[in-house]
Amino acid sequence: MRCGTECFIVTFEKDGDVYTKEARAKSQIEARRMVSSRYGADSRIKKIVKKYK
Repeated sequence: MRCGTECFIVTFEKDGDVYTKEARAKSQIEARRMVSSRYGADSRIKKIVKKYK
């Protein structure tokens, strides 16, 4: 784990199905990039929420 990372809950839609995944990133922008690179550019991100401990 990198220094300064936080956990984000990302809700996105791919092929008509809605998925909710956790992403460990430094910012919401980086979390968005991680999801789009892992699940493809055709995935539409609906919501990104910071997970609090």
